[in-house]
Amino acid sequence: MASTDVSLDLESLAKRKKRELDQGFFKKGILLGLFSGVTYGLYTAFITAAENLGVWGDWWSGFEATSFVVIFILPTIASALNDLCSALWALVVTAKQGKLGDFALTLKSKPGLIMVGAALVGGPIATTCYIIALSQAGPIASPVAALNVTAGAIFGRVLYKQKLGGRTILGIAVCLTASVMIGSTALSGEVGSGMVTGLIFALIAALGWGLEGTIAGFGTSMIDSQIGITIRQCTSGIADLCILLPVLALIGGTGVGTAFGYLGRAISNTPWILVFLLSGFFAYISFASWYRGNSMCGSALGQALNGTYTFFSPLFTWIVMGIAMGLEGYALAPIAWVAAIVMLVGIFIMAVDPRDFLRKEDGK
Repeated sequence: MASTDVSLDLESLAKRKKRELDQGFFKKGILLGLFSGVTYGLYTAFITAAENLGVWGDWWSGFEATSFVVIFILPTIASALNDLCSALWALVVTAKQGKLGDFALTLKSKPGLIMVGAALVGGPIATTCYIIALSQAGPIASPVAALNVTAGAIFGRVLYKQKLGGRTILGIAVCLTASVMIGSTALSGEVGSGMVTGLIFALIAALGWGLEGTIAGFGTSMIDSQIGITIRQCTSGIADLCILLPVLALIGGTGVGTAFGYLGRAISNTPWILVFLLSGFFAYISFASWYRGNSMCGSALGQALNGTYTFFSPLFTWIVMGIAMGLEGYALAPIAWVAAIVMLVGIFIMAVDPRDFLRKEDGK
């Protein structure tokens, strides 16, 4: 009898330890998801700054606001520069970790090809659409693009049969409400000529990121997350530069040579090109945290936490553009601060299970 009791105690201890490990793994994924939202806000702020410094300022004022160059070519160049800088950061970290050989081998594997597919959806398509949306619609682009939370939850449910509990659904709804509140601050005053165009591209970005997050979360569960993000950023930067930019130049009649001429001037735009290195760094950190977080806590919750960039993007953009650079039009309205609290409530609802506290009380 004593032997049986000891066996039961050991089994109970093992189950408790496993549950604690699972909870720790899940909570770490939550922290990574939230961190990805913070760093994505920094990325947004610095790429916005990069597009307003040096030769970029001359370009924006030298073309009609509705011209093909302003709407498509310049944002694509900005996206390509950012993603290439981000890829450099990823390669440096991968090399420092001694994983360049694994990176090359993974590219040839099925999980590696899955990551390439995710990168093509989220990089040249979604990221470029997001930058186009920012240049056309302004601050409202961020909360609209944050609908990737909803898109990711739907894709996760359809593709992987991931369950969405009532608490998670409620938390997502609260976060989306906060996004709408933040976006409403950009609707005051006169609507710009590029607003509708910007909103359309923000929605495309949301769909692209929703699908990318779902695919990448699955891919990084099979391969090292550092290798996964390196594949993502390299694929995105190369595709932006070698596929998307030439195609858009031909479609718009700009000419491939002219488009790459703009690229050359942007690269030689010293010292402001260094700002792209900074935006690329935060983009790398954000996507790396996002990929890893999704694989640890699920794509729906991971993307909801990443969606906090709807607050952090306007905040950091205001700090960088409004305070540091002294430009007008980037201050946050009071409703944005209220929305921040609403966003945190939504995160709390998703991340904290009240039953955990009840279990702790019972265990005392």
